[in-house]
Amino acid sequence: MKNIDELLKSANADAYILYAGSRDPDMRYISEFNVSDPLLCVRCAGKRPALIVPQMEKERALAESACDVLTRGELEFFNYYEEFKDGFKAKAKMTADYVAANALNGIGDRDGNAGGRKPVILVPENFPIVFAKELENYCTLVVDRGGMEKIRSIKTEDEIAKIRACQAVNERALAFAVGIIKTAPSDNGELRIPEGFAGEGEPLTSDVLRGLIECFFLKNGCVAEETIVSCGAETAMPHNIGHGVLCENEPIVLDIFPRDTKTGYFSDMTRTVLRGEASRELVKLYETVAAGKKLGESMIRAGVKGCDVHNAVLKYFEDSGYHTETEGFIHSLGHGVGLAIHEQPSLSPSGGEVAHGNIVTVEPGLYYKDIGGVRLEDMGLVTEGGFDCFTKAEEKLVL
Repeated sequence: MKNIDELLKSANADAYILYAGSRDPDMRYISEFNVSDPLLCVRCAGKRPALIVPQMEKERALAESACDVLTRGELEFFNYYEEFKDGFKAKAKMTADYVAANALNGIGDRDGNAGGRKPVILVPENFPIVFAKELENYCTLVVDRGGMEKIRSIKTEDEIAKIRACQAVNERALAFAVGIIKTAPSDNGELRIPEGFAGEGEPLTSDVLRGLIECFFLKNGCVAEETIVSCGAETAMPHNIGHGVLCENEPIVLDIFPRDTKTGYFSDMTRTVLRGEASRELVKLYETVAAGKKLGESMIRAGVKGCDVHNAVLKYFEDSGYHTETEGFIHSLGHGVGLAIHEQPSLSPSGGEVAHGNIVTVEPGLYYKDIGGVRLEDMGLVTEGGFDCFTKAEEKLVL
């Protein structure tokens, strides 16, 4: 947590404060605690984070979190609630007292003063505004504009192992989905649910396959939401999750990004497949996207700018005859992955330098209404020497 102290120093702040549940990546990163309801986490400079919990969560938080654990009662929240008759007013006074007592080597008083001045508190961009307004009665607030996200973007060996593990489950889920597409009976070009699955013989729709994929993850310790299973004309819209019947001779985009329910870490992967015969135009589109992905991955190493990688792939597509205006390569090349599915760094027209320890996706795509869409996505680790690709899934258009 040394980097957090450096972040606080750069902002001239005494503490970093979060009020969130563990789906918030910064909260999960600092506290290492899995909880659905929002909790208060206070990280004073030079000290372990303090997690302030209801009494019922104290023993679990002591066992599972990476924090000193205090209850609201121990910090007089209920006395303040009796005084103010307002939860956020009481939380603000409780928080200010804690920071004042623990900032600046413990110099503080009961009026929220630390060393004769108001404590300076750093908060994330999504900090609740009602809470912030009440805290400003006792503290000076500074908004963190991406500092914590930058810290999270450099992964430890433990984080890398957790993301690799999630990706391994992801690849099994992809193989499961592809197996269903390959073995599904066809009725006049429309796929049907294969033998052994509920609804056998009924239309195999995007919604049905998405449900099967997401159930697979639940059975294997992960959760996936809004999994993309698009087909045909839908594939020309990059984030159309798909709704119709899956058909032969049309591209099917499978973009799958599960989260490990125990660790909170994501993985991300996309493959485009087709059952039947592919048109010449689609085959050429697929081969161009595959080559663009290979080019992008070959350029990635610590110190390279994300914008340079994105622009090189864009130029390759242009030189290959695939122009981008309202169609073509109409999204960024990639993004960071961790406790959030989209985080720093960015492989985009505005992307800065990538660093050793970043985990990023490389996901070029080309999208045209008269052909369809193709996207291929790998994920891997940025190193000093290159791109350590985690994705081992087969890359094959026609099944």
